[in-house]
Order: sequence, then C-alpha cells, then structure tokens
Amino acid sequence: MSDHLFELIESVAQRARTASLALNGSTEEEKNQTLKAIAQNLESNRKTLLEENQKDLDVAGKNKLSSAMIDRLRLTHERIDGMAQGIRQLIELPDPVGAIIESKTRPNGLEIRKTRVPIGVIGIIYESRPNVTIDCAGLCLKSGNASILRGGKEAQCSNRALAEIISEVLISSPLPNDAVQLIPTTEREALNHLLTMDEFVHCIIPRGGEGLIRFVAENSRIPVIKHYKGVCNLYIDASANLSMAQEIAVSAKCGRPGVCNAIENLIVEKSVAEKFLPSCVEELIQNDCRIFADEEATSILAGFEVSPAGEAEFAEEFLDLRLALKIVDSVEEGISFINQFGSGHSESIITENQKNAERFLSEVDASSVYWNASTRYTDGFEFGLGAEIGISTDRLHARGPMGLEELCTYKYQIIGTGQWK
Repeated sequence: MSDHLFELIESVAQRARTASLALNGSTEEEKNQTLKAIAQNLESNRKTLLEENQKDLDVAGKNKLSSAMIDRLRLTHERIDGMAQGIRQLIELPDPVGAIIESKTRPNGLEIRKTRVPIGVIGIIYESRPNVTIDCAGLCLKSGNASILRGGKEAQCSNRALAEIISEVLISSPLPNDAVQLIPTTEREALNHLLTMDEFVHCIIPRGGEGLIRFVAENSRIPVIKHYKGVCNLYIDASANLSMAQEIAVSAKCGRPGVCNAIENLIVEKSVAEKFLPSCVEELIQNDCRIFADEEATSILAGFEVSPAGEAEFAEEFLDLRLALKIVDSVEEGISFINQFGSGHSESIITENQKNAERFLSEVDASSVYWNASTRYTDGFEFGLGAEIGISTDRLHARGPMGLEELCTYKYQIIGTGQWK
C-alpha cells in the first residue's frame, strides 16, 4: 500500500509541475475564461453539491462533531453563491503575473526588471471547509500556479464534487488539465509522501487546526506558509463607544465561532468594566456563549454563571461558543496582554481616543490590527483580494490574508545590447 501511495502522489506532483510550466504561457484572458466557466459550473451543479455535502453532514452528525465544525463543513445556497462570487471577483482583479515591480538601467546600459512570476506548484492541506477547494483552486489558476488539494475526510464527498466541477471545466479550457488536482485519498500516509516532494512542489499551505498545521510544518521538506491558531483579541478602551463595542464583541464571538478570525479574548479597561461587562455578558450568554473570567471580572459579574480564566484559557483558540474575559488597568497593559497571549492573527481596539488607537495599531504585533471594527473582516474577500488561499502569521514572504500577489514570487529579467565582461 505504501509503494502504491508513493507512486500515486509522485504522479500527482509530477503532473502538477508539468502543468505549472504550461501555465507560464497562459494569457490573462484564458485564465479569466476558465474562472468564468468554473463559476457558472458551480451554480448549475448546486443540487449535486448540496446532495454530496449532505452525505458529509450525515457522517459528521453520527461522529458527533461540534456544532462549530459542522458549520464549517456545511454548504448552503448562500455559500455556493459566495464561492461563485469570489471566483468572479478574481476575474475583475488584474493579473499579477508579468507585472514589473521595479525597473532600472545600469551605467553599462543593462536594463534590469524585477518581474512578478508564479511560485509554481502549491500544495494546500485543509480540513472541514469545502469552499477552500474552490477558493484555492481559483486563486492559484489566476496567479498562474498549479495546485494540489488535499482535503480532510470529513468533507471528502463535498470536495470530490467540487473538484469534479473544476476538472470538467479544465478539460475543455485552454489551461492544462492537471492545473488543479485533488488527492483522491484522505489517508495520512498520502500526506506524508506529498510533504517529501520538494523536487516538484514549491510551497505548502496548511489550513486547519493547530495539530494539523504543526504536523505539516514539522514534517515538510517544502517551505510552509502558515498560522498555527487564531487567538484573536478585542480590547475595549476607556473611551470606547460601549454600545458599538458590545455589538462588535457579540458578533465577533457568536456570529461564526468556529472560524479563525472570531475573537477568543475580550479585554476591558478597568474604568468601564462595571458599566460594560454585565450588559455585554448577558447578551453573550443569551447567544449560548460560555464565559471564562479573571478574578476582577468574576467579581463584577456576580450573579452570572462564569468559569475561572487563567493563562491556559487566554492562550486557547476555542473555535466554539466560549470566551475569556480580562480586565486591565491601561492601554499599555492591554497591548502587553495581547502580545503575550495573541497568536499574531487579528486584534482590535474599540476607542474614541485617537492617540490610544494609533499606539495600538503601531505596537500590537499581529498580521491585521483594527480600530473600531471587528476582527471578522480578516478575510481575502473582505480585503478585496477575491478570496484567500490562507492567512499567514509568518514574517517572510507573506503576512495576513494571502491573495494573488502573495502567490507570486519574482525573477530578474535583464535586457542588454551586447554587454560582456
């Protein structure tokens, strides 16, 4: 079985590499025509998609997956429309490939151009969310990259149906048939083999829980772009509009608690805690959110059912209807808390004090930092990137939501007139 799997994955990787080289000659019009056809095929096959997705949902129910995980897994008419809309937004974006980032002419007459080019072959390892199949395939096609998709077993029926929709389009398109491939097995051994294919695959992007991402990062011979977890924080400053703060806090926690840009910690400046917390916590509890609180917050919330919060809770990505509360004495302490317990994903301050806001924006160490807005906007579609292939908390090459430009590297093109030395 191991030899068979190795040969299977090696074949997928080799064909992806061949496809990536062919994609270098594809025009923007050819890529956009293909994306348009994928969006149309999505919409015309929604009945099949929903039927296949229901098979995954039935298994998830039998396996007693959490409500948050089932939400990540579920496809609806609205979410299918969203996938198609994301693909069409990509069509409207300029093709990053071939853009001249910088150009200069040297004293000897050589013209040196720094030009944007595709990375090559990108492997995407993901769990639960079948929309990733479409988002990542579309982004890779538009940016001229071949993609190898490896979804989780909990979404295998949905992913196969989505991959088939893409394959049907590629067969009749001017782009190579192997530009998008879904690994046809969810066995862990297949993933192990893929992570060794550094001769053919140039970048791995894992999307899922911390356990999956750490496994990929620790076992890959291929460069990995990642974020381990999304411990996002919302800080309520002394001068915050408390009504707005409550709306944002409840939405950022309870809207979709199973996504990586939902808040996990709510930090409140001491001088407004007694006024703000009871009302906010009452609404959170009405939305079935379990509250963990430090000693000071627990004292303010006498009469509410809360659990103790300590370092373990403040550092945890709940991905569920659970929230930790922390009271601080100042914006300095709030920033320090976030830099200690946050994961570098997304952080927000609610305040009418511009000085405090600018300090927060400058000193908080994260890929996305907000002032008077929800962390839930950390998303490629919301940033105008036409969806995203992932969110990076790394510091090299890409940080934050990764769109088309982040899926490119560059090369130097040098034009001479006979120079030699």
